[in-house]
Amino acid sequence: MFWKRKGKKKGTGEAEEASAVAIDESADEKEAADEEAGSGAEAAGKDGAGKNEAAAEKESADERTEKESGKASEKASEKDTGAGSKDEGSEDTDAKGADSEDGDSEEDSEDDSSDAEAESESGAVDEDDEGDDASEDDEDDEDASEDKPAAKKKREIEPEEPGIDEPDDDGVQRVRTAGTLEVDGEEYKAVNNTWVVKADDEGVIVIDPAHDAEAIMEAVGDREVYLVACTNGYNTHIGAAVKVAERDEAPIALHRRELRPWRKVHGAEHPPEIEIEAGGSFAAGDLEIDVLGLPGTSSGSVGYYISQLGAVFSGDTLLAGELGTVGDGYIDYTRQLHSVGEVLLSLPPDTRVLPDRGPETTVEEESGNFDSWV
Repeated sequence: MFWKRKGKKKGTGEAEEASAVAIDESADEKEAADEEAGSGAEAAGKDGAGKNEAAAEKESADERTEKESGKASEKASEKDTGAGSKDEGSEDTDAKGADSEDGDSEEDSEDDSSDAEAESESGAVDEDDEGDDASEDDEDDEDASEDKPAAKKKREIEPEEPGIDEPDDDGVQRVRTAGTLEVDGEEYKAVNNTWVVKADDEGVIVIDPAHDAEAIMEAVGDREVYLVACTNGYNTHIGAAVKVAERDEAPIALHRRELRPWRKVHGAEHPPEIEIEAGGSFAAGDLEIDVLGLPGTSSGSVGYYISQLGAVFSGDTLLAGELGTVGDGYIDYTRQLHSVGEVLLSLPPDTRVLPDRGPETTVEEESGNFDSWV
C-alpha cells in the first residue's frame, strides 16, 4: 500500500533482668531455708533441757529410799543417755534437712539462672535473626534497584510531567499530556507522549495524539497537519486524534484491527480514513514511513519507522528499559516480546526508539536488556 500527500498551507490555530530476678528469688529461698534450720535446732535444745530437769527431780526423790534410789538412778541414767541421743539425732536430722534445702535452693538458683541466660541468649539470637533478615531484605531491594535500567529508575524517581519540549535537530518534538488510560472498565493515571514530526517546511505529522489537543496544536503552530498516525486504539493513543485532525482535515491512520476500540472513544461517525497494515508504507511531505507490525499490547499495534530520521515510534510496545504494559499488566507478553526481538531490535543499533511514554532510548541499548525479559 502506498499513500502520498503534499501539504497545503492553512490557518493557525517509607536479659539481663530475668537473670537478676532469678538470682534474687534464689537468695530469698536460701535465707528462708537457713531460718527453718535454726528454728529446728533451737527446738531440739529445749526438748533436751526439759528431759534433764525431769531426771534431776526423780534423783532427789529417790535418795529417801535406797532401793528406789538405785533404781531411779539407773533409770535416770538411761533416760539421760536416751535424751542426749535423741537430741543429737534431732540436730543431725535438722542440719541435714537444712543442708538439703540449701542444696536444693542453690540448684534451683542455678537452674533459674541458666533458664534466664538461655532465654536471654535466645532473645539475642532472635534479634540477630531479625536483623539479618532485615539486612537481607535491604540488600535484595538494593540489588533489585541496581538491576533496573537507568532510564526506568530515573522515571520512577522523577515522574513525567505534562509539557512541551523544543524540537530536536531532526525536527522531532515531544508533547507530554496527562489523562487516564481506560482498559476493561478500569482507569489508570498516565502521562503520554505525542510526537510532532517535521515532514517538510510547511507541515508535520502527529503520532499518537493522546489527551490534550490544545497542547498538541500549540506545538504544531501554524504548520499544516499532513497526517495523524496512531500506533493502536487505546485512548492514550487516539484520544485527541479527531480534534487534532479537524483543523486541516488531515487523514487519520490506524490498523484495521483497532477499529472496535476506536469506536468506543469516537463513535462510528468518525472512522479513520486510512486502514494500515504491517508491511505497508506511505509518504507525508518529504518523509517515507514504514509500518511495522508489533502485536502484543493489542492485536493491531504497529510501529512507524522513518529511515531518513533514523527513528522508530514504538507506541506502548517498547519503552526505555522495559516492555510496555497496558494498565498494570501485559496483554500477550510472548507476542510482545517476539515483536520487540524480531522486529524492533532488528533495526540498525543507532536507531532512536520513541515510545508512547517516558524518555527515548535506542535499539542498541534495549538489545542489551532483552535477555532479562526472556
